[in-house]
Amino acid sequence: MMQRWSRKKSHFPLLVILLLIFIVFTVLYNERSIQQIHEEPDRVHHRQEASITYVKPNRLSPSHEVLDRFNKCNSTRDYSGRRIAWLDRTVKTGPRRVASESCDVFSGEWVFDNVSYPLYNESHCPYMSDQLACHKHGRPDLGYQYWRWQPQHCNLKRWDVTEMWEKLRGKRLMFVGDSLNRGQWISMVCLLQSVIPANKRTMSPNAPLTIFRAEEYNATVEFLWAPLLVESNSDDPVNHRLDERIIRPDSVLKHASQWEHADILVFNTYLWWRQGPVKLLWSAEENGTCEELDGKGAMELAMKAWADWVATKVDPLKKRVFFVTMSPTHLWSREWEPRSEGNCYNEKTPMESEGYWGSGSDLPTMRMVDHVLGMLSSKVSVLNITQLSEYRKDGHPSIYRKFWETLRPEQLSNPASYSDCIHWCLPGVPDVWNELLFHLL
Repeated sequence: MMQRWSRKKSHFPLLVILLLIFIVFTVLYNERSIQQIHEEPDRVHHRQEASITYVKPNRLSPSHEVLDRFNKCNSTRDYSGRRIAWLDRTVKTGPRRVASESCDVFSGEWVFDNVSYPLYNESHCPYMSDQLACHKHGRPDLGYQYWRWQPQHCNLKRWDVTEMWEKLRGKRLMFVGDSLNRGQWISMVCLLQSVIPANKRTMSPNAPLTIFRAEEYNATVEFLWAPLLVESNSDDPVNHRLDERIIRPDSVLKHASQWEHADILVFNTYLWWRQGPVKLLWSAEENGTCEELDGKGAMELAMKAWADWVATKVDPLKKRVFFVTMSPTHLWSREWEPRSEGNCYNEKTPMESEGYWGSGSDLPTMRMVDHVLGMLSSKVSVLNITQLSEYRKDGHPSIYRKFWETLRPEQLSNPASYSDCIHWCLPGVPDVWNELLFHLL
């Protein structure tokens, strides 16, 4: 026993020496790696990204088939990891265009004001949507129309319809996005149309691009249906309820051909990315094979394809571009009233808790959008409507709108089950978004 122990003990110094050599080698190797990163960061970064494929977006392809609602994926595979190459990393971007001098007009509170508001009468706007005309569809309270947004340290510029038309004289103002942006467009038309004689204004039929024209100002206020910004199989403004959402993540060219000549552009996208996985059909794909990616990841690809167009095509001295941040939903009343099981139905007043933020506004998505917009510097102005709209749990149509599908008896007996807590009544919250736009113009 003693002999065996002595033999084992004789190996111990050798093990210690080997361990010390290993530690010294590891330290020296790590120091050399850190030195290389400091001396050659671009080469190290390049090695890390060598396995990533970057796709240059918005390139014309002769074999490019325009997507429509009849397109299907021939097969689907996992996401390959491809990314959008949308800005040269060596380009030094300038400072982002700020909201308005030193005043943050997006930080403030809602003040009840039944003297100055609403800015127009729902029944006096011939272009009002039945989806947003809450009073027409039976909403008994009108309090939602009487709230004014008051920034904390300054005053919002008072809406002046004549001044707004002068800003638009000879120009095209175009809203591009989903039904929430369409609501903001309808709000703008209702705010503007009252001073234009009926025989001096026209509205084109509902189509992917709908145009309100004021003859004496030679101006248009337009809406382009592009809920995902990039080309998709959901680009029909009416027939877009599909089981499979397919996008070309690397191309905005179809929509850009419609918006590129507008003088003032107001973009939004968010809600449609919250509806589950998205199928990616890259422009270079010839066999109809799609990749599947989660909504946030797919939205980031689309945002970068859109950003590539802005970065390469927009001259801020000739064209104003705005991006509207996410419009919040109020689907769960327990988020502002613990132990309740409702939603926005029967809500009559704004939130009182400062800084309220519900689950309908995804913070990681907001940070991603902020990063992309930050890379565009002064080429894009941000309409940060999220926080101020979060307070307005009372501003949604809930049950007071036209529903295109027939409601079942069990739904009718439970109003909260079919309440629309996504869109906004008019007059209402989107009017303030447009007051902010007017302020920034």
